[in-house]
Amino acid sequence: MEDRENNEADPRLDNAHWAGVLVQALPYFRHWCGKTIVVKYGGNAMLNEQLKANVMEDIVLLSTVGIHVVLVHGGGPEINHMLERVGKESRFVNGLRYTDSETMEIVQMVLTGKLNKDIVGMLLQNGGKAVGLSGVDSGLLRARRIQKDGADLGFVGEVTEVRPEIIQSLLQQGFIPVVSTVALGEDGDINRYNINADTAAAKIAVALGAEKFVQLTNVPGVLRDVNDSSSLIQRIHVADVDALIKDGTIAGGMIPKIECCLLARNGGVPRTHIIDGRVPHSLLIEMFSDRGIGTMIY
Repeated sequence: MEDRENNEADPRLDNAHWAGVLVQALPYFRHWCGKTIVVKYGGNAMLNEQLKANVMEDIVLLSTVGIHVVLVHGGGPEINHMLERVGKESRFVNGLRYTDSETMEIVQMVLTGKLNKDIVGMLLQNGGKAVGLSGVDSGLLRARRIQKDGADLGFVGEVTEVRPEIIQSLLQQGFIPVVSTVALGEDGDINRYNINADTAAAKIAVALGAEKFVQLTNVPGVLRDVNDSSSLIQRIHVADVDALIKDGTIAGGMIPKIECCLLARNGGVPRTHIIDGRVPHSLLIEMFSDRGIGTMIY
């Protein structure tokens, strides 16, 4: 190692321990090499600079060992901040952002013009090969306008089609595609739409035939007691989801995340996960250890 004199090893781990960690990880390296995973990135892991750096390091490492990684990102807090700067009030209808034409311009500017390129830049600085895309590029995401319980949401859309060829081409060339979820209207519709990033990521995972779909969140996973992080449910069978919703174990903002896992799982993605993006290197723990992290829907 060229610079090992400048990077002292953790004194708590001797050489045998370090070797043991690497040996235990080897079967996982072999298993995941050549496979595709889709990571939805957002929440606190996107706001905290150190956590952001950890996520970028993890993704570059995964790509370096031959795993095809697609990173799909949101950006709600950043959109709110920009709306505040221009003096425009954020408006929500049934929990979804109302997106008029002016707000749509800001959404597109923040997601595709700033955040997407910031993420690509960080991946490049960490030695990765990354390319930024939006759902508009090559018609990757097509969408139609939706209403929520009869309420007009403006330019908020639901994905009706994923055309993954551009992503597949980039993956074959060793790139990490970084996707912002602004979508093009269906044929004949010239509008652009603000898309829920979790749902878009799940549909992209299905279209790619991904082996794993991971949502990085700001909670440990599904908890039996929301006030007790030690009550994490590590595995949930799809058949048990409805009962956990009915008894209130799965509630609030966790419901749409679970629904996205089910969307991916029912579309043929074998493994779907909700993991805590606040934990440093949580992606590596999930991918390369038998400990796992967060909740898996199987």
